Amino acid sequence: MNLTPINQTSLFSLDNYLLDFIKLYKKKKLPTKILLSGDKGLGKSTLAFHLVNYILSINDEHQYIIEESKINPENRFYKLTINGSNPNLTLVDTLNDKKSIDINQIRELIINLNKSSFNEKERFVIIDNIETLNISSINALLKILEDPPRNTYFILINNDRFILPTLKSRCINFKIFLDHKTSISVINKILNDDILKYINKDLINYYATPGQLYYLTQFFKTQEHDLNDHDVKSFIKLVIKDNLYKKNALIKNIIFGYLEFYFRTKVRLAKSRTFEYYDYFLKRIDDTKKFNLDEESLFMEFEYKILNG
Repeated sequence: MNLTPINQTSLFSLDNYLLDFIKLYKKKKLPTKILLSGDKGLGKSTLAFHLVNYILSINDEHQYIIEESKINPENRFYKLTINGSNPNLTLVDTLNDKKSIDINQIRELIINLNKSSFNEKERFVIIDNIETLNISSINALLKILEDPPRNTYFILINNDRFILPTLKSRCINFKIFLDHKTSISVINKILNDDILKYINKDLINYYATPGQLYYLTQFFKTQEHDLNDHDVKSFIKLVIKDNLYKKNALIKNIIFGYLEFYFRTKVRLAKSRTFEYYDYFLKRIDDTKKFNLDEESLFMEFEYKILNG
């Protein structure tokens, strides 16, 4: 299964957010600059694609199916989006060989937005992983956000990382959240199976999102490791020892969640001698995530002082 937001015709458990956006749109009150914030893997980007498809397909022969929170696969705008040729939708994300969204991508976006529209429909810009925007990119983006073209909507996706207040203040922020029980229900629907068949129960924690659990199981399958064989401690040791976090950026982000989970459940509750590092490491983890600091030194120190302590 190729699980990417752009090809997900079903929206799992975020239909309440979608319906709220639809109500705003019908009342002509939908913000033109939307910020969707929340953990990676909740379905924020999928939610954005569904909202865009609903609006663009209102008069289409194969409209968005509101009752099922589902995109009709015969929908013309869905097919154009899949092919990368939807004239009313522009996608911006980090390129495969880059760590950040660079200034040239934003410049190209601005040039395209200043061109005449092919039709009278709304135009949408979805910018994923905005926490990876560099300073030059942010400054260029701020200019277009301050004076956007007519009938243009921006949807920015932030994975609960630090972003400059100047950028955040330009948007209406919507916090996206799923509780633990719902997250498990969603991943089971995605897999059409029970996640506990693929992963040790100790690794099913309150920080893991459906997308994270999916990619976690898929990645470790390619590495020929059985996640049923690992509890939280042995899982973290494996990822650090084999440098698996260097092979996949998403896995690197997921391990941060497990480091926090390990401290908050294993270390704090056990009142072990490593408890003295509790506040120190939680701050180190948070700073590393927020400011994209060197994660290797954090993982090595964590292994030495906590896992082997």
